[in-house]
Amino acid sequence: MTTADQTLNLLAFDLGGSGGKLMEGRFDGSRISLSELIKFDNGPVPINGGLYWDIEGIYRFLLQGLRKAAAAGPVYSLGIDSFSNDFGLVDKNGDLLTPVRCYRDDRTVRHADYVYSRVSKRKLYELTGNQSARFNTLMQLGAMQAAGQGWLLEHARRFLFMPDLLIYFLTGEALAEYTVASVSQLFSFASNDFCRELLAVFDLRRDLFGPVSMPGSPAGTICGASVRDQGLPPCRVVSVCEHDTASAYLASPLNSGNTLIISSGTWSLMGCELQAPLISEEGFRYNIANEGGCPGHHRFLRNVMGSWIIQEIRAGYRAKGTEYSFADLERAAEKAEPFAHFIDVDEDLFFSPGGIPEKIRKDCGKRGKSPGDTGALTRCVYESLAMKYRRNLDILERVTGKTFKTINIAGGGSRDSFLCRCTANACGRPVIAGPQEATALGNMLVQLIAAGKIASVEDGRDIIAASFPPVRYEPQETSRWEEEYQRYRTLFPE
Repeated sequence: MTTADQTLNLLAFDLGGSGGKLMEGRFDGSRISLSELIKFDNGPVPINGGLYWDIEGIYRFLLQGLRKAAAAGPVYSLGIDSFSNDFGLVDKNGDLLTPVRCYRDDRTVRHADYVYSRVSKRKLYELTGNQSARFNTLMQLGAMQAAGQGWLLEHARRFLFMPDLLIYFLTGEALAEYTVASVSQLFSFASNDFCRELLAVFDLRRDLFGPVSMPGSPAGTICGASVRDQGLPPCRVVSVCEHDTASAYLASPLNSGNTLIISSGTWSLMGCELQAPLISEEGFRYNIANEGGCPGHHRFLRNVMGSWIIQEIRAGYRAKGTEYSFADLERAAEKAEPFAHFIDVDEDLFFSPGGIPEKIRKDCGKRGKSPGDTGALTRCVYESLAMKYRRNLDILERVTGKTFKTINIAGGGSRDSFLCRCTANACGRPVIAGPQEATALGNMLVQLIAAGKIASVEDGRDIIAASFPPVRYEPQETSRWEEEYQRYRTLFPE
């Protein structure tokens, strides 16, 4: 174990769809303490009908945070994680060929037939175990080809997922980390590599994609010009679980196989850990995703829209000159009439940014009255989200044969006590909330294993739970919630 005078300083850069941060973790051998070095807003930038990420701005914030870390003292290692599926292309000179598109861009919907005319959804599930979704990497590459941009793929030297792209900027290493590759709808769990059959169908070169890098393996070192010109710490970079959901799941404080985990942020990723992929007809029917993790920590989950809708409600009011914090919206929701309105949070209507309050009111109006004030609007979202959690709990228990006795909400949503209470009530199970910084902690957990400071994920989880004790919510008013859930099922059949 690390002694008090050998405290290990670790950095985790966590990029989400609504913001990013660089966290410093100090491990003293038995506990981890966290401090936030830099935090910034992030979001898709609309240009001529397309949606893009400000990759240069993101990288600028990363550099700023790293310089701040270097000024504070020696850094042992850095790990980078982000949302999945988005990517950059670099040429033989190492230059970025194109802006980085956002997975919410509508081009994948316009060109979906291009992909599905070549390979069916069922075949894609059999080959990859991934969910069918408009945002998948394969859908984006197919949209590029259908739009006449295939020449970019032909002339690119390397395709790099978002976290691998940032690592490439720092170290010059061009890798494809396993967890983020595993959800691209291009990866085969059977071969543990990019699926040769799919690459052939879509005329994609294998050498376009870097070698697969497993969590805990080295990803280069920040050195050379980056250190000299940017004032960065000359530290090692580790391939952590670069898909942010994979990192968040690792930080779950509950080691029991009877726990259902919700990684709660812009998306809610709701599922469990399995020893290996579960690719079945039922999994295809319910569009359940298989996602790679550390060995023995394979994720089997369903995507739910998550706090994206609440974020967009804030944005809608902000555009009209009114600023609400998340706490303001939560307080307003608690005061509103319960169960007055429901929506299906996963309806395509709510996927793209812009006009979400009006979209909710219009959608509710089709089934009766629309939510009027801010409290009614946000309560509608919170209760609908909890009902979707309950539906997915039922589905996941049916498909896996497991009974989940507790639910762990990890990530930013764990600080939302109203959402946690609604979830416990709707699901009839205790909710264990925390840790809030699950993704950064899971990122650091892999760095600690790579450094030889802990032996296993289980050891890391024990340390995280001791460092950041979770909060427990017991279910209440379960009869009323069960009655309303049956009404919800009638409104939104499976």
